[in-house]
This record gives sequence, structure tokens and C-alpha cells, in this order.
Amino acid sequence: MSIFKPGFTVIAAIFLILGASWSQAIAAQQIESPVIMLERTSQQVIKILQDDEELLKKEPERVYKIVDDYILPHLDEVTMAKLALGKNWKKASKDQKLEFVTEFKNLLVRTYSKSLLEFRDQKINYFPVKLADDAHKASVKAEVIQPGGPSISMAYRVRIKNNAWKVYDIKIDGISLVTSYRGTFTQEIRKSGIDGLLTYLRDKNSALASNVES
Repeated sequence: MSIFKPGFTVIAAIFLILGASWSQAIAAQQIESPVIMLERTSQQVIKILQDDEELLKKEPERVYKIVDDYILPHLDEVTMAKLALGKNWKKASKDQKLEFVTEFKNLLVRTYSKSLLEFRDQKINYFPVKLADDAHKASVKAEVIQPGGPSISMAYRVRIKNNAWKVYDIKIDGISLVTSYRGTFTQEIRKSGIDGLLTYLRDKNSALASNVES
């Protein structure tokens, strides 16, 4: 382990750190706000669902492309997978982690796709959020307005990754999406290990895909 010596090396290191922080702060200011990103994405998706309503009834599997094109790019699937697996993440091998991220992402796609096909006249309102110049995490509150029904409160937890805001968790009526999966995943691991969980996810995704396509 190297130790800095007094003098130019320390001063140079400090300026490099300050320079990096300053650059990150400037970059953060230039990044599209998470509220605008979420509003823009939801408006795009809702418009496609409305315009292609009849086509989606005939070919519901088309909804996967909508999710792939408009929703997945805004998700931090690795962080979501880590949170969903909890302490078992460290116990998994590299190959198991890679497969889990893929299968968990597929689970989110299948589940979200089914929800999109059931989306009708709901509206989503996003509330403004104040962000510090150097903020790298935030929570964006929203509500789903349902005609003739109670509104549903939501909160998107977002973080900056690759110079863009990415969603790594969603709370619905105060319940975390990723941690709600954690209990089921922990039970499957206790029963049959991480490989057993991966088998469970593959089977679950296959069943969800069949439900959408039928």
C-alpha cells in the first residue's frame, strides 16, 4: 500500500480529486432530470399503447419490444438484482450472478409487459424533486390516477449510472418492488440453493411468457 509523501504529490492528488468532483458536478447539471426522464418515457409508452391497442390485442407479444425499447434502457438491472438477492448475492458465483441478472430482468420484463397490456385510462402524475448539484441518488414521487378508483402512490428510486438517471427500485404504496421479491428468492435458495432459484426463475418466466402470448 503506497503512502503519499508531503509536497507536490499530495497537492497534485488533491487537485485531481477536486477536478474529478467538479467535472462530475458539471456533468450532473447537464443530465436530463429524473422527473423529465420518467415523464417522457411514460408518455411515449402510453401513446404507443393507445395507438396500437387493436394490434396488441391480436399480437400481445409485441409489448415486449415496447418494454425493450422504452423501459429497459432506464433500468439499472444489476443494482436491482443485487438488492433483490440481498446477502445471497455474495454467495453466488460469477456465472450464477450473470444468469440471475438476466433471469431477474426477464421476470421484470414479463411482469411489466403483462401490466402494460392491462393499462387503460390511468394517468401518472410525477412530482417535482429538488436535487443538489452533486446528487447521484434521488427519489421521485408519483401517483397513478385510476378512473373510478383510488390513486396509487409510487416512488422511483434512481441513481446516476453512465451519465444518466437509472431506476433501481420502485415503491408502490410504500412497498419496495425489489425487496418484495427478496423473500421469495430467499425461500427458494433455502430449499434448493441458488441453482434452484435460477430454475424457478426460468420456469416462472416461461409461464409468464405463455400467459402474455396466449
